[in-house]
Amino acid sequence: MNFRKRSHDEPEINLIPFIDVLLVVLIFLMLSTTYSKFTEMQLTLPVADTDAQKDYPKELIVAISADGNFSVNRTALPGRSLETIAEALTEASKGGKDTVVVVSADANAKHQSVVTVMEAARRAGLNHVTFATQSSTQAGGR
Repeated sequence: MNFRKRSHDEPEINLIPFIDVLLVVLIFLMLSTTYSKFTEMQLTLPVADTDAQKDYPKELIVAISADGNFSVNRTALPGRSLETIAEALTEASKGGKDTVVVVSADANAKHQSVVTVMEAARRAGLNHVTFATQSSTQAGGR
């Protein structure tokens, strides 16, 4: 009878063949994958330069609340019609065609309200329209 202790060798796992197979699969996937964009429309996105803010000599600030009420230079307008807004813009601009209309709309205002202000500015002969925004740091503080 053999009463000696047998030495148990720890099984060794060789990782090199496993890594070789993974590299071959990775190279195969890289070569067989096509990197193309599938888009329906080609868009050129606008660029905003937040550092350079212009100070316009003649500004008309048109505010649009979330419920669709309008005000021109902090004067509330009695109606919501296109004609009312166009008349208010014409009166506030005093015939100055170089006046800049600044649209300051609430984030929850309807898109139609902004379009109405833009159309009213066109009817009033005001061609310079810009939009007021806030930076992401200000929006995060709410």
